[in-house]
Amino acid sequence: MELTKGQMEAEISNSIIRFEKEHMGRGPTEAKTYILDDMIVVRLKNVLTPAEHQLARTQEGKGLIKQMRIQLFENSRSILEDLILKVTGCSVVSIHSDISTVTGERVIVFILSKKLKELYSGNR
Repeated sequence: MELTKGQMEAEISNSIIRFEKEHMGRGPTEAKTYILDDMIVVRLKNVLTPAEHQLARTQEGKGLIKQMRIQLFENSRSILEDLILKVTGCSVVSIHSDISTVTGERVIVFILSKKLKELYSGNR
């Protein structure tokens, strides 16, 4: 069965929440996914752990959080690529991500090998 755009976005959000819990140590309280042509944008809210909130009180701590999160993310890159391939059927060309130590949000952008609107069955 083909997924609608909304179903695909929901499945990606749920999969990313599971990924964050299993591989980053804490899941977000909210995730929202947007499919835009050959891009998937995922916005995660409240991803910082209590310890990271404490570290974020200083500039040095903010830098440490970013470095650690970048390394963890890079180490898990193939898992994310597989996750997106499983849901969309498209391979990932590149992944871009950043985390805010102020708001506790993470944004992940996936660039895909083709436009997704050619694949999902549309909004029904």
